[in-house]
Amino acid sequence: MGATAAVVVAALVQGAGGDPVGAALSLSVPAKYKRLIEDAGNTCPEVTPNLLAALLKQESGFIPGRRSRAGAEGIAQFKPSTWETAGIDANGDGRRDVWDPEDAIPSAAKHLCDIVKEVKDVPGNKQDNMLAAYNAGSGAVHKYGGVPPYRETQNYVRSISALADVPSGGKMTTTEQAATAINAASGELGTPYSWGGGNASGRSTGSCCSPNGSSGASINGFDCSGLTLYAYAQAGITLPRTAAQQYAASEPVKPGQKRPGDLVFFGSSPTSIHHVAIYVGSGYMIEAPRPGTSVRFSPVDSMSDLFAFARPVRHTNKEI
Repeated sequence: MGATAAVVVAALVQGAGGDPVGAALSLSVPAKYKRLIEDAGNTCPEVTPNLLAALLKQESGFIPGRRSRAGAEGIAQFKPSTWETAGIDANGDGRRDVWDPEDAIPSAAKHLCDIVKEVKDVPGNKQDNMLAAYNAGSGAVHKYGGVPPYRETQNYVRSISALADVPSGGKMTTTEQAATAINAASGELGTPYSWGGGNASGRSTGSCCSPNGSSGASINGFDCSGLTLYAYAQAGITLPRTAAQQYAASEPVKPGQKRPGDLVFFGSSPTSIHHVAIYVGSGYMIEAPRPGTSVRFSPVDSMSDLFAFARPVRHTNKEI
């Protein structure tokens, strides 16, 4: 299947607990598609409702009428040539309709299961290979003996794996908010860095000047704390504007207790914190790094002065 929507989140979130269908529902699946995803997500052992929901969110954002510039169609973004061989009449109305989620969602699950068989002899992580083949084709996975060295495909695999394992938390508000914040930040991947840019409503032009003299006054985007402020605003949590202030407004957690959604702070002391990102699991974070870059996923250890992990707590504007 061809390249489609913009990359969402990266990095594998390991050890996320809870029911897989519940985890899928933490991705804000539209109610009209929940049962379809739950049913189709049990087509084979390698495909779960959670994984299928993450793939559909990545591919189309659950928009059934989406058509990509590469010609991929529908909620699961099938290219016409792929649909000819992989599409099924799942709802039994006599038509194989790529624009109908009742056909396209089960077809996506079946296609994933077929891909598993096609790449079963390729070394490496089976799920990664399956997702890579969905994006770049089974031939590319065979050619490179695993996930191809295509940046888009590598990010595609990481993003879906991360979304698939974001914990739902059931009635636990903190994990639901973490999932919301991660999803919000993921939607800004590729947005340019803007010094002073970003607020609770989204990207904005910034100000002048960063320590190296860079100005964000003409750039519509986010700086590091603008991105985290925006992401958590979508979860109903108001954070202060700067990274150091956000640390003060959060509850530090021990490294062994960190979980997706926690903020990652860099600096040598609470008052010298100069950077903040959102932890997404497996040693990765989503961040607005610095002038000249864009919102992206990076290893947590890509910076040498990791100071702390901390969990945002609810504050009102008056408290801040």
